[in-house]
Order: sequence, then C-alpha cells, then structure tokens
Amino acid sequence: MTDPATWVDAYVRAWHTNEPADIGALFTDDAAYFTEPYARPWRGRDAIVRGWLEREDEGGPSAFEYEPVAVEGETAVVKGVTTYPDRVLSNLWVLRLDGEGRCAEFTEYWMEQPA
Repeated sequence: MTDPATWVDAYVRAWHTNEPADIGALFTDDAAYFTEPYARPWRGRDAIVRGWLEREDEGGPSAFEYEPVAVEGETAVVKGVTTYPDRVLSNLWVLRLDGEGRCAEFTEYWMEQPA
C-alpha cells in the first residue's frame, strides 16, 4: 500500500488550491467519494472533481493536523482536526488506495467540536 500520509498531504494541497487537476490526481477513474457514510457517493473522477468544486471550502484560512490510526492492506483510517478562525472540526476518514497511490474509495465523517 502507498503510505496514506502521502495521499493525505496531496489531498490537503488540493483542498487549498481547488485546482481540478490536483483533485482529479487523487482518485482512480472509477472512485467513489462518500461525503457522509450513508449518502450516495460521487462516482468517478469527473463527478468527484465537480462535487468537490460545488462544495468548495469557504471557511477561510485553515490548518489541518492528522495521523493515520489504522492501516490494513489497501485500507487506511485517518484521524484529523481542521482548525478555522471560528470553529474546529474533528475528522475521521476511511480510504482505500490502489497500488499507484490513488484513492478508489473515500468516506469522510466530520463533526464540529464544541466551543
């Protein structure tokens, strides 16, 4: 498996640039991106780029700290904290990477921390 930290670092770069090429490079052609665990996923690279840009982060400057908490075969679980000027979010990501370091399936769980 590709190191999940390498993929997460590229995800964070894409999150800050919102460049379609940066976003698309993260995912396989037929990837599934679940914006919440039971939602219908964005399917395929083009749909993921489109969905990402439709929900472009407008929270202002942010910092993201993370650590992989479990890695088993192609699957990794990553715990993170996103800090904005006015709020803090806890994140849990489940991702399945292919042998070339692209994500085939991504599910995000996030919640706002109490003030």
